[in-house]
Amino acid sequence: MAEYKLLLPSMGEGVMEATIITWLFNEGDNVKEDDSVVEIATDKVDSDVPTPVSGKIIKILKQKDEVAKVGEAIAILEIEGEGGNTASEEVKTETPAAAPDTETLKTIEEPLQAASTVEFSGDLYLSPLVKSIALQENISESELKSIKGSGLEGRITKEDILAYVSNRGSQPAQQAAPVQEAVPKAPVSTVSVAAGDEIIPMDRMRKIIAENMVKAKHIAPHVTSFIETDVTNVVKWRNKHKDIFEKREGEKLTFMPIFVKAIVKAIQDFPMINVSISGENIIKKKNINIGMATALPDGNLIVPVIKNADQLSLSGLAKAINDLAYRARNKKLRPEDTQGATYTISNVGSFGNLMGTPIIPQPQVAILAIGAIVKKPAVLETKDGDVIAIRQLMFMSHSYDHRVVDGSLGGMMLKHVHDYLQNWDLNTEI
Repeated sequence: MAEYKLLLPSMGEGVMEATIITWLFNEGDNVKEDDSVVEIATDKVDSDVPTPVSGKIIKILKQKDEVAKVGEAIAILEIEGEGGNTASEEVKTETPAAAPDTETLKTIEEPLQAASTVEFSGDLYLSPLVKSIALQENISESELKSIKGSGLEGRITKEDILAYVSNRGSQPAQQAAPVQEAVPKAPVSTVSVAAGDEIIPMDRMRKIIAENMVKAKHIAPHVTSFIETDVTNVVKWRNKHKDIFEKREGEKLTFMPIFVKAIVKAIQDFPMINVSISGENIIKKKNINIGMATALPDGNLIVPVIKNADQLSLSGLAKAINDLAYRARNKKLRPEDTQGATYTISNVGSFGNLMGTPIIPQPQVAILAIGAIVKKPAVLETKDGDVIAIRQLMFMSHSYDHRVVDGSLGGMMLKHVHDYLQNWDLNTEI
């Protein structure tokens, strides 16, 4: 028999650790290859860790609520055969950087707390420790991008940034672009509790959502525009194709891929809506990655991302959306599935709501809310004059960050989405 160390696997760029939620097996239990053995949580998603081998769990190394680093052993299994990932083999596995010494911790403790609330551009993946050092030393984003990282996939490690700081010597630091103001966690209000009231502690995800929403409202001045759209052609087109598509592809055809297609076209018309803010710089995004707000069975919210949505056909969008929605509701998302969104859509109509004013996810600058589709009488202009007809109408609301998106841009973007949907071609191929 041999021992096998089950390591916390890589979970995508920028994710370096995870918290143990619960073990699905106990010490002494036998597991089979690909069995999910433990549930973990990152600041992005909850997911399961499968075992790549069959064997018996003889030691659990990380208990519930403990934090494990990527590449760190979380359990030991007893397996058939000789060898296993012994100590000599583990040398090949990248190990986390050593914890900073006491003196270093003293000098960066406060910046570390603030660093978790500060955003750099999406192509920089910095640990809270590295980010805190960058803030403390007034290192600009352009300087950070010039540092050659020695960590996994070129990430900047603590040693890299400290070496950069020491090489600066006594030279004056480059003028750093102003960073966004550090934002406090969601404020804790004091509420009196009456007899019979139930106190329900927030779970981990709800705490993260609360903090992110406070940060988003604190950072971005929100403005919202509204429009009502006649989507009768969209409804007719979907009714015509949904059964054929499901029979051909084995996939449901919802309205969401149609909405996403219209949004992508409008973003291509107005690329300055597909941006982020870094200090006093505007980062214009090359890729169009659409976040899709998704309600989970436990009432929480997550936003999986359709990557490079502009490169997908309607059929491809339908498959990507169905896949992300399914995995979101079944806790199968990977951390990278929720990263990199450049624009977000929220379908409040799925709850029967006519309209909503969602909060802009940081560091994006806009979000579109889709309301319920409702049959209503509407005035139509015809060659014989105005007539009243029953039409399928829907409200849309566009919330945007007034620091960089003015009413003209935000409103024209919304109008173009409206036009693409209202003038949907009934002969569109899928």
